[in-house]
Amino acid sequence: VQLQASGGRLGAAWGSLRLSCAASGDSFGSAVVAWFRQAPGKEREFVAAIRWDNAYTNYANSAKGRFTISRDRAKKTVFLQMNSLKPEDTAVYYCYLDDGLNDYWGQGTQVTVSS
Repeated sequence: VQLQASGGRLGAAWGSLRLSCAASGDSFGSAVVAWFRQAPGKEREFVAAIRWDNAYTNYANSAKGRFTISRDRAKKTVFLQMNSLKPEDTAVYYCYLDDGLNDYWGQGTQVTVSS
């Protein structure tokens, strides 16, 4: 499995960005795909997750009400729609997949939110 994250760029406070995580590989069954982020000088933290089969979602408190995670099974892509951006959302965002046997990380995509 390979994960390719994209969509990170400079955004404005209160603006929106959409990140994409394209996955290669066969069917992902009940795998969980998640977004994490790491701000400078801070530990990597969980943002949101979605289960591949039933689209069950889970969010960090910081993401609830502002971010939406979704998936397109045909395109094998997971999206993170980020609205009402805040400067504290500035970080490198990573996508992650856990298929129950192994876990995989994609490369990061930089999100910078200006105030």
